[in-house]
Amino acid sequence: MLLTREQLQERLIALHKASLELVKDVSLETLLERIATVACEQADARYAALGVLDVHGKLEKFISVGLTEKQIKRIAHPPVGRGLIGELMNAEAPLRVPIIQKHPRSVGFPANHPHMVSFLGVPIRAGERQVGQIYLTDKNGASEFTSDDEMIIQMLAAYAATAITNARLYEHMRERDIALTRRNVDMALLNGIASALTSSLELDEILNKTLRLVMNYMRVEAGEIFLLEEDGKSLRMVLHRGQAAEAFWTKNVFKMGDGYVGFVAETRKPLVSTDLASDVRFLREAVVKAGFRQIACIPLLSGERLMGVMSVATLGTEPLDDRSVEMMAAVGNWAGLAIENARLHANARRLAILEERERIGMDLHDGIIQSIYGVGLSLESAFHSIEENPNDAKLRVQHAIDGLNQAIRDLRSYILDLKPRQLGNDGLMTGIKRLVAEYRANTFSDVHISEPDVDLQNLAQEQVLALFHICQEALANCAKHARAKKVQIAVWATNERVLMEVSDDGKGFDMESMNISIGHGLANMRTRARSVGGDVEISSAVNEGTTVLAWVPREVNR
Repeated sequence: MLLTREQLQERLIALHKASLELVKDVSLETLLERIATVACEQADARYAALGVLDVHGKLEKFISVGLTEKQIKRIAHPPVGRGLIGELMNAEAPLRVPIIQKHPRSVGFPANHPHMVSFLGVPIRAGERQVGQIYLTDKNGASEFTSDDEMIIQMLAAYAATAITNARLYEHMRERDIALTRRNVDMALLNGIASALTSSLELDEILNKTLRLVMNYMRVEAGEIFLLEEDGKSLRMVLHRGQAAEAFWTKNVFKMGDGYVGFVAETRKPLVSTDLASDVRFLREAVVKAGFRQIACIPLLSGERLMGVMSVATLGTEPLDDRSVEMMAAVGNWAGLAIENARLHANARRLAILEERERIGMDLHDGIIQSIYGVGLSLESAFHSIEENPNDAKLRVQHAIDGLNQAIRDLRSYILDLKPRQLGNDGLMTGIKRLVAEYRANTFSDVHISEPDVDLQNLAQEQVLALFHICQEALANCAKHARAKKVQIAVWATNERVLMEVSDDGKGFDMESMNISIGHGLANMRTRARSVGGDVEISSAVNEGTTVLAWVPREVNR
């Protein structure tokens, strides 16, 4: 039955109002149901449905109107795009059929599907591409749908095409917004980790900052870090943050391959469990009893080297997504590198402390201890001359007292800045002459000095100190070991070097039988010279004396 002009006008007005409502809706699911409802109303159909195609032309969504939820659940399977539905998916024009079962493409209905007779199908096209279809069945009060129904639904399909396109654009923009937001969160985590790992070389601070940032990012209730022990076979928990600490600490050491921590350490791959209660590999019953349901473990790597394992656990049931675990694994690589750097820094500090202790011992030996030894020699001479020459003994005792007072002053100064002040601001030759004067006062040896024919005032202080202490050590050895009667000290310079030779006529020693690195004083000489780019050569023979030749590069003090 054809519509009258007034009826057609009323339906067009109603269709226009309905289309205005369609373009307001940006939710695709709600929009599809609304289009199907409007189509059902406009064509006065008992049943209506709307199918939407994906980018490959396959049926992606199918929304029906007129069937109850109970009826829909009883149907064996949703439409798969065969029969008249498949026919319409490949058509550009509407398809109107009085009796579905008589159409050559009809394949029947699945089990428990309601019986339907008349059919009207209209493709929804956006430009040259079909985006969906409107299906109507069983015209109320008539045996089939009319041409007017077809025209009205075609007009609705045009509105629907625009509405569906807009809804998809909106969904795409919303997905991009979510992706951008997530990317910003990821970047915030990476920036925070980078800042944390580059702002400190303290291991405890690195571990705490890293775990805190990862827990905030993952939104979990607990986290822990295990570090590989020196034996390379076990991992020990060094940090826990968050809830139920006592439950996690019930097992704080894992062997390689043992439990989640040991498995991740052995395989060096992340491990995620969404059901701890049913996983026998977890090995921490107390954590499960505390209510934790999921855990993610990642290795902390520095290149190919394993540093440890980091784990985060949650009480929630929402699965830990792959992207978060990937970000966590990336952080693990950064953290592993930072842990290794922190350990190298700690080792370097320990080495620096050992070197400083060695330097302090060398300075004490070459400076204050030598001065005290000179005082001892003076007192020994005074002891032997008390009866024969009391006045000389008194002078030597007074000289010893002055020497001890000077040693005390040097020791106090050394304690203040760990650097002896014996040389002071004197030049090299002035310092050597003072050493010779002290040596002559404490021994009966004759000392002769040969000075350079050039000015050494521009010699760097480091070089001056090195030669000064080498001369001091050499004279001390002459007094302690050589028992020399004559000592020769010669200093001269070339364009590249300043050289100093200290030779005596004392007892000497066998060079082949003595490893000079064993003697602390001789080793100190060589260390001091080499520390400023120079070296020391020592030659000696039994009963033929000893010669110490030291040189340093001649550098202008800048």
